[in-house]
Amino acid sequence: MNQSTKKRHPSAFAPLTLALSIVLSVGGAIIGLQLITTLGISANTSIIGALFAMIIARIPLRMLIKFKSVHRQNLVQTSISAATFGAANSLILPIGIPYALGLPELVIPIFIGITCAMFLDAIMLYKFFDSKMFPAKSTWPPGLATAEAIKSGDEGGGRAKLLGIGIGVGVLGALLKIPMSAFGVAFIGNIWALTMFGIGLLLKGYSLPWFGIDLDALYIPHGFMIGAGIIALVQVGVTLFKQRQTLKDQSEHETFTRTSKDISQGFGWGFIAFMGVALLLALLGGVITDMGIGQLILFLLFAAFAAFFHELIVGISAMHAGWFPAFAVALITLIVGMLIGFPVKALVILVSFSASTGVAFADMGYDLKTGFMLRGNGEDIEFEKTGRRQQLYAALIAFGVATVVVFLTYQSYFDQDLIPPVDRVYATTIKAGIENGVALQLFIWAIPGALLQLIGGSTRQMGTLFATGLLIMYPIAGWTVLTGIIIRFLTLKIKKGKAETPMTILAAGFIAGDAIYNFFNSVLKLGK
Repeated sequence: MNQSTKKRHPSAFAPLTLALSIVLSVGGAIIGLQLITTLGISANTSIIGALFAMIIARIPLRMLIKFKSVHRQNLVQTSISAATFGAANSLILPIGIPYALGLPELVIPIFIGITCAMFLDAIMLYKFFDSKMFPAKSTWPPGLATAEAIKSGDEGGGRAKLLGIGIGVGVLGALLKIPMSAFGVAFIGNIWALTMFGIGLLLKGYSLPWFGIDLDALYIPHGFMIGAGIIALVQVGVTLFKQRQTLKDQSEHETFTRTSKDISQGFGWGFIAFMGVALLLALLGGVITDMGIGQLILFLLFAAFAAFFHELIVGISAMHAGWFPAFAVALITLIVGMLIGFPVKALVILVSFSASTGVAFADMGYDLKTGFMLRGNGEDIEFEKTGRRQQLYAALIAFGVATVVVFLTYQSYFDQDLIPPVDRVYATTIKAGIENGVALQLFIWAIPGALLQLIGGSTRQMGTLFATGLLIMYPIAGWTVLTGIIIRFLTLKIKKGKAETPMTILAAGFIAGDAIYNFFNSVLKLGK
């Protein structure tokens, strides 16, 4: 009997697992809504869900002992995480945009369309995960941190002590306003990508006070991201369609569970599905009458392309850095849409659609990374595939819960004028229009962005991560990332490779401590 027949992965539909997942999903969705509308942020609740499952497993009731299984804990944390990000980023943020513009009649049509986009987002990552484009063995920092927390809780001993030290340092650093998630990522991510990310963060933070240059006014970050993103798309295409397809697929079967054929099929069907969602939004939003047939076709093609562009950039950034510029990339989509000349309602639908994609995609990647590590890093392929499928089911259930929660509560938030702050940025941009010369600025700065991405190649992602840093105003994170990289480099030099595992566990603790502190700190602020 082989190994795969000895193992049975728990089902997401098992009564107790399903019940706990639904309860935590409701809580996660409410927390996500509160945080995004009042503080403008969303929290990573994966580790919180895992901790809940660990605590429940220690309640002396026979039926709860099942939650000692790390795989059940993985399903539970997948649910609460999906519900939190789904409710906050994929649903209420996009429907807040038409409300901010005084177009409440678009709220329900957009809600219907973006709900479809959210489910499609998670399914797309499920199709792409553990391919050359999105390898399971890449960093996916929050997913790695959650996996290490669950494994340490299960195994105990020296591993648990090391994780505990990391969590303690992470909480202390967060208390001192140090972004410890950035510090932790520096120990486990791609050094080239993270170095460019850190430099980008510093340039964004100090270009104006030190050099008197406003990067945003010159559209430098946006141009860099457009150039880097286009080259990243080309690099994906080269990976998928290069010569010697048979030999490449054969090597992929040895390393990945998804082949180039799977990815190209995913791109094909995904593009058609995104075009279908864009058409649905255009029909429900009533914008078809505002555009001629040619402009409508252009709108549908651009909306589907923008959704893929958003997924790719957010997914790559999340995979390498654990951070992603979702708000900024949606703003880039809006700016390009305005340059094309789409009418106002079409622009609202476009930016809402773009903003709704990417985050669920990235979050699904984090959760599948957690499951991948807990299931033995792909040692048993059939068990890995089964577990991954059950995680998808858990996430889809959570998205369903999030959809219901948002539908029942969004009006009460809007009545109190509580909408995500970034929605006002989108609304102001649409009202202000685009000044002359913006297209030229975007083109000029897209060139160095494209060159940097080309130089770094598809594995290092130097261009996209540098642009990500340029889009985020958080200079202390830049110092933190670069400091962490220097410490990592020196430690590996001194220990000559023997410090990899302890550093990974400590880094997971830093990220987990940061997430735990920020979660409870945010909840405390809401309570006040």
